Amino acid sequence: MALLDRAVRILISQSWQAAHKQTFSLSASVGAIQKLTRLRVVDNSALGNTPYHKPPRCIHVYNKSGVGKVGDEVLLAIKGQKKKALIVGHKMPGPNMTPRFDSNNVVLIEDNGNPVGTRIKTPISSSLRKAGGKYSKVIAIAQTLV
Repeated sequence: MALLDRAVRILISQSWQAAHKQTFSLSASVGAIQKLTRLRVVDNSALGNTPYHKPPRCIHVYNKSGVGKVGDEVLLAIKGQKKKALIVGHKMPGPNMTPRFDSNNVVLIEDNGNPVGTRIKTPISSSLRKAGGKYSKVIAIAQTLV
Protein backbone atom coordinates (compact mmCIF):
# COMPACT_ATOMS: atom_id res chain seq x y z
CA MET A 1 0.00 0.00 0.00
CA ALA A 2 2.82 2.41 0.86
CA LEU A 3 4.48 1.65 -2.47
CA LEU A 4 1.26 2.46 -4.32
CA ASP A 5 0.87 5.73 -2.37
CA ARG A 6 4.42 6.74 -3.24
CA ALA A 7 3.91 5.95 -6.94
CA VAL A 8 0.72 8.05 -7.03
CA ARG A 9 2.49 10.99 -5.35
CA ILE A 10 5.35 10.84 -7.86
CA LEU A 11 2.92 10.65 -10.75
CA ILE A 12 0.94 13.64 -9.48
CA SER A 13 4.05 15.75 -8.88
CA GLN A 14 5.42 14.96 -12.34
CA SER A 15 2.15 15.83 -14.04
CA TRP A 16 1.92 19.09 -12.05
CA GLN A 17 5.47 20.04 -13.06
CA ALA A 18 4.74 19.27 -16.71
CA ALA A 19 1.56 21.35 -16.65
CA HIS A 20 3.21 24.36 -14.99
CA LYS A 21 6.47 24.34 -16.90
CA GLN A 22 7.09 27.74 -18.48
CA THR A 23 8.16 27.66 -22.06
CA PHE A 24 9.23 30.70 -24.02
CA SER A 25 8.97 31.00 -27.75
CA LEU A 26 10.57 33.78 -29.70
CA SER A 27 8.67 34.32 -32.89
CA ALA A 28 9.96 36.53 -35.66
CA SER A 29 7.70 39.43 -34.77
CA VAL A 30 9.13 39.77 -31.24
CA GLY A 31 12.42 41.24 -32.43
CA ALA A 32 10.83 43.28 -35.21
CA ILE A 33 9.59 46.84 -35.02
CA GLN A 34 5.91 47.06 -34.23
CA LYS A 35 3.66 49.28 -32.12
CA LEU A 36 5.19 50.49 -28.83
CA THR A 37 8.71 49.38 -29.78
CA ARG A 38 11.48 51.58 -28.39
CA LEU A 39 13.60 53.15 -31.09
CA ARG A 40 16.88 55.04 -31.30
CA VAL A 41 17.22 58.19 -33.42
CA VAL A 42 20.65 58.09 -35.11
CA ASP A 43 20.73 61.40 -36.99
CA ASN A 44 21.85 64.78 -35.70
CA SER A 45 18.43 66.45 -35.72
CA ALA A 46 17.61 68.71 -32.79
CA LEU A 47 14.50 66.75 -31.86
CA GLY A 48 16.30 63.41 -31.79
CA ASN A 49 19.36 64.45 -29.81
CA THR A 50 18.13 66.46 -26.84
CA PRO A 51 17.68 64.30 -23.72
CA TYR A 52 14.17 63.39 -22.61
CA HIS A 53 12.88 61.05 -19.92
CA LYS A 54 11.00 58.78 -22.34
CA PRO A 55 12.58 57.00 -25.31
CA PRO A 56 10.95 57.45 -28.74
CA ARG A 57 8.31 54.80 -29.44
CA CYS A 58 6.66 53.53 -32.58
CA ILE A 59 3.00 54.48 -32.92
CA HIS A 60 2.26 53.10 -36.38
CA VAL A 61 4.04 51.12 -39.10
CA TYR A 62 3.17 52.13 -42.67
CA ASN A 63 2.84 48.69 -44.29
CA LYS A 64 0.23 45.95 -44.51
CA SER A 65 1.76 43.51 -42.04
CA GLY A 66 2.28 45.99 -39.18
CA VAL A 67 5.84 44.74 -38.69
CA GLY A 68 8.62 47.11 -39.73
CA LYS A 69 11.80 46.13 -41.54
CA VAL A 70 14.67 48.18 -42.98
CA GLY A 71 13.31 50.72 -45.44
CA ASP A 72 9.81 50.98 -43.92
CA GLU A 73 8.36 54.22 -42.61
CA VAL A 74 7.01 54.48 -39.07
CA LEU A 75 5.25 57.13 -37.03
CA LEU A 76 7.12 58.03 -33.83
CA ALA A 77 6.03 59.52 -30.55
CA ILE A 78 9.01 61.64 -29.54
CA LYS A 79 8.89 64.33 -26.86
CA GLY A 80 5.13 64.65 -27.05
CA GLN A 81 5.17 65.09 -30.84
CA LYS A 82 4.38 62.83 -33.76
CA LYS A 83 7.12 62.51 -36.39
CA LYS A 84 7.71 60.25 -39.37
CA ALA A 85 10.87 58.17 -39.39
CA LEU A 86 12.65 55.69 -41.64
CA ILE A 87 13.96 52.40 -40.24
CA VAL A 88 17.67 52.09 -41.10
CA GLY A 89 18.58 49.11 -38.88
CA HIS A 90 16.83 46.66 -36.56
CA LYS A 91 17.64 43.88 -34.13
CA MET A 92 15.70 41.12 -35.86
CA PRO A 93 17.83 38.81 -38.00
CA GLY A 94 16.84 39.02 -41.63
CA PRO A 95 17.76 37.03 -44.73
CA ASN A 96 21.32 35.82 -45.27
CA MET A 97 24.04 38.45 -45.61
CA THR A 98 22.01 41.28 -44.07
CA PRO A 99 23.37 43.05 -41.01
CA ARG A 100 21.81 42.72 -37.58
CA PHE A 101 22.11 45.74 -35.28
CA ASP A 102 22.28 46.12 -31.50
CA SER A 103 19.39 48.59 -31.44
CA ASN A 104 16.41 49.58 -33.54
CA ASN A 105 17.73 52.60 -35.45
CA VAL A 106 15.62 55.23 -37.22
CA VAL A 107 16.23 58.51 -39.05
CA LEU A 108 13.67 61.30 -38.74
CA ILE A 109 12.21 62.37 -42.09
CA GLU A 110 9.80 65.03 -43.28
CA ASP A 111 6.52 64.23 -45.04
CA ASN A 112 8.16 64.45 -48.47
CA GLY A 113 10.92 61.95 -47.55
CA ASN A 114 13.80 64.37 -46.93
CA PRO A 115 15.81 63.74 -43.74
CA VAL A 116 15.48 66.27 -40.90
CA GLY A 117 19.15 66.00 -39.84
CA THR A 118 22.28 66.64 -41.87
CA ARG A 119 24.36 63.63 -40.79
CA ILE A 120 23.77 60.04 -39.69
CA LYS A 121 26.05 59.01 -36.84
CA THR A 122 25.94 55.20 -37.13
CA PRO A 123 26.35 52.77 -40.02
CA ILE A 124 23.12 52.03 -41.88
CA SER A 125 22.07 49.00 -43.88
CA SER A 126 22.97 49.04 -47.57
CA SER A 127 19.64 47.39 -48.39
CA LEU A 128 18.19 50.93 -48.53
CA ARG A 129 19.79 51.27 -51.97
CA LYS A 130 17.27 48.75 -53.30
CA ALA A 131 14.43 51.17 -52.53
CA GLY A 132 15.48 53.22 -55.53
CA GLY A 133 15.64 56.99 -55.50
CA LYS A 134 13.08 57.38 -52.75
CA TYR A 135 15.66 57.57 -49.95
CA SER A 136 18.70 58.72 -51.91
CA LYS A 137 19.13 61.77 -49.66
CA VAL A 138 19.25 59.56 -46.57
CA ILE A 139 21.93 57.41 -48.20
CA ALA A 140 23.85 60.54 -49.22
CA ILE A 141 24.14 61.88 -45.66
CA ALA A 142 25.14 58.51 -44.22
CA GLN A 143 28.82 58.19 -43.34
CA THR A 144 28.97 54.39 -43.54
CA LEU A 145 26.91 51.73 -45.27
CA VAL A 146 27.07 48.14 -44.03
